[in-house]
Amino acid sequence: MDKFDLKNKILIGITLFSMFFGAGNLIFPPFLGAQAGTRAVPAFIGFALSAVGLPVLGVVAVTLAGGLNQLASRVHPGFAFVYILILYLAIGPCLAIPRTASTSFSMAVIPFLPSGASVGLVQFLYSVIFFAAASLVALHPEKLTEYLGKKLTPILLVLIAVLFAAAVINPVGDPAHPAELYEKGAAVQGFLDGYQTMDTLAALNFGMIVALNIQARGIRKKKAVMKETISAGWIAGILLLAVYAMLTYVGMISGQIFFGKNNGTEVLVSMADFLFGKAGMVILALIFVIACFNTCVGLFSCCGKYFADVFPKLSYRSWVFIFAFISMVIANVGLDTILKFSVPVLSAIYPMAILLIFLSCIHRWLDGFQRIYPWAAVFCGISSILTVMSQYGILIPGITLVLQKIPGYSAGFGWLLPTGAGIMAGLAAEICRKKVRR
Repeated sequence: MDKFDLKNKILIGITLFSMFFGAGNLIFPPFLGAQAGTRAVPAFIGFALSAVGLPVLGVVAVTLAGGLNQLASRVHPGFAFVYILILYLAIGPCLAIPRTASTSFSMAVIPFLPSGASVGLVQFLYSVIFFAAASLVALHPEKLTEYLGKKLTPILLVLIAVLFAAAVINPVGDPAHPAELYEKGAAVQGFLDGYQTMDTLAALNFGMIVALNIQARGIRKKKAVMKETISAGWIAGILLLAVYAMLTYVGMISGQIFFGKNNGTEVLVSMADFLFGKAGMVILALIFVIACFNTCVGLFSCCGKYFADVFPKLSYRSWVFIFAFISMVIANVGLDTILKFSVPVLSAIYPMAILLIFLSCIHRWLDGFQRIYPWAAVFCGISSILTVMSQYGILIPGITLVLQKIPGYSAGFGWLLPTGAGIMAGLAAEICRKKVRR
């Protein structure tokens, strides 16, 4: 078999969508809609660029490069090892995986707990069951299409469509006045909000799991697998865009009544209760458990496979169970704590992912100019880390002052101009090297 029919293409695309669509994908669009209010449209456009456009390009970039390690090694093999390790820890047991359990717990369990119940104990038991089930499914990564694509994700999409339809038929009210962050730079803030879904980082890693499922369904030729993986990326992107639009709308029309909620889960809880009463909480519980479970399984799979390849003394199975235990421990610190910690980490490592995706997309035109990769990476990495440090009050005399004067710094893009300078420096270094050789 050289290619899939339409049915199998859609099935693989839905499988990739299910791995993308987890905790952050559920909680950030409605929160963005509620906070942006009347500025929700430009905010959503920015959000879609970083939460849909970049992940799709990420799948394409890594697939064309032959894998994340091959892509990152264009900078340097040592860089590839360190950056990919940090990347997997961020989207794996340190941030993204624990968030799947803490988010689904806040939506599927807390609203149904009787008063006086020990939340901490119940959360611990829930996280044990949640991660045990997810790790068992993840032990067969080549079968995720059967588990996620065929069974769980169609139910998830139907439930989200029901919530959206109810919001359209019975709107809460008009959009609120935008919060301060969205009042002037709605599109920029929306773009930065898209970081929190972690999908661009995940996109750099999910390709290999999708490829396994493509091969399990009968396609073996490398070029055919690459083509179907890229096709799955575009289908997943279309689904993400549609679902994000629905959730943002639900949040937007909740603005005047539910403005001021601390996160997207609170916005959705309020809306579901208004639209369906107690039944709404059941619908939300199912949505969050399915979405978070799907993503958790996908992350276990890609992280387990990577660590088993890099540290083969432990099997894939062992790594999955290790990550399940670590994630269970971290998940019990609570959703708000995880979200607070994730912001600076993602702000530091996201620009590098964007750079690698960009350079991969123009790689065909960089033939003979390979020094652009290391120079751009150095400038991007240093400026990203320094920007995050300064935003959190860690100042370096002289350097921080210069950094703060860079165009785009206040909007969170202080890394962009230095990265461009790094690309130009790499280009100049390559030209000089060629002239010396002549």
